[in-house]
Amino acid sequence: MSLGILLFLGFFLLLIIGAPIAIAIAIPSFLVIWVGDLGVPVIAPNFFAGISKFPLLAIPLFILAGFILERCGISQRVIAFANHLVGKRRGGLAIVAISVCVFFGGVSGSGPADAAAIGAILIPAMYAQGYGRGYSAALIAAAGSTAIIVPPSIALIVYGAITNTSIPALFAAGAVPGLLAGLSLLIPAIWVAVKKGYGSVSQEDTDEQGETLGQSFRHAFWGLLAPVIILGGLYGGIFTPTEAAVVAVFYSLLLGLCIYRTLSLKDLYQILVDANQTSAIVMLIVAFAGLFSWAGATIGILDLLAESLMKVSDNKWVILFLINVLVFFAGMLMDAISVYYIFLPIFIPIMAHFQWDPVWFGVVMTLNLAIGQFTPPVAVNLYVTTQLADIRLEDTFRSVIPMVLAMLLALLVVVLFPALSLYIPRFFGLM
Repeated sequence: MSLGILLFLGFFLLLIIGAPIAIAIAIPSFLVIWVGDLGVPVIAPNFFAGISKFPLLAIPLFILAGFILERCGISQRVIAFANHLVGKRRGGLAIVAISVCVFFGGVSGSGPADAAAIGAILIPAMYAQGYGRGYSAALIAAAGSTAIIVPPSIALIVYGAITNTSIPALFAAGAVPGLLAGLSLLIPAIWVAVKKGYGSVSQEDTDEQGETLGQSFRHAFWGLLAPVIILGGLYGGIFTPTEAAVVAVFYSLLLGLCIYRTLSLKDLYQILVDANQTSAIVMLIVAFAGLFSWAGATIGILDLLAESLMKVSDNKWVILFLINVLVFFAGMLMDAISVYYIFLPIFIPIMAHFQWDPVWFGVVMTLNLAIGQFTPPVAVNLYVTTQLADIRLEDTFRSVIPMVLAMLLALLVVVLFPALSLYIPRFFGLM
């Protein structure tokens, strides 16, 4: 029990003082293995085992594809097309921001990447049309969070690897809840924009080139085709998630080098450097988090926590509520991958006990964690967009609250109606 306290207390203390998440996970794990005499030589093989799973190979590839698509100008083309579809109206750019973030999430698989790519273009445009900086930053941070639930999601890949759940089934299951999350954000976004007069209908079109709808569609067509190819191949059983990631990389290279011709070899080198750095951070967290889970399981603290949670009530809805509260607060402090590795070993026996579908539970947990990406105090997406808007995190609090509430409502709907998650994977025979 004392080793369990050392493991979790050490982790939270390091997290509170601002240590990087990988360090906050690694140091308590090392200490428990050393103090508990679990065998220091087990560190290296467990470290390697945590990242040597074939499905995880898709993560650096999807990250690379996301970077290439971001740099080749796909977001500008999709935004221009969305602008034509929405038209000039109050809150028009807010609708465009949410729509494009949900679309781009189906390519990048990463919330911060989504928020950065779209925010860099739309935050200045929204500010020019009279939108508040705090509102703009909060809106794009919230909309960008849908990237970890809309397929192909890096978070769902990690969940599938930990729980041995079909990743294609998880991708298919995330489609409707991801769209529902985006739709839920439209309600507070449009209400606030209309109430405060953001985006006047009398303003000139932001498209300086005067493109028609047909022209903007032709310019965006190849970018719009990217998620269709990736997800169509997955759902059709043509390729695995890892193979889909390879296809995504080659298709993005085709767009940037041959079709749009917006990338040079120099650009490609910098993209490889940036993607490598991001992938290294993610995989380092995965490796240390796997070691953390192994240490917790070996000393028995994870089983004890699971048993303690189930002793609270025999009612599955009470336990599910407590789990969601725990995940919500954890998501406010940590990234989704760390939450999975730390808490899933506790939740897996509970899932088995109540016979919850692991695909549905994975979608519920991931949608909950998406809310944490833009909920202070940590709010990684919000941190990205406030940097782009050149404001403080506190300037977004009033705008963030209704968006958090809207996403929580979407989460409640997904919890109460599992068919929203499970219909598509069952239709395609993925589960």
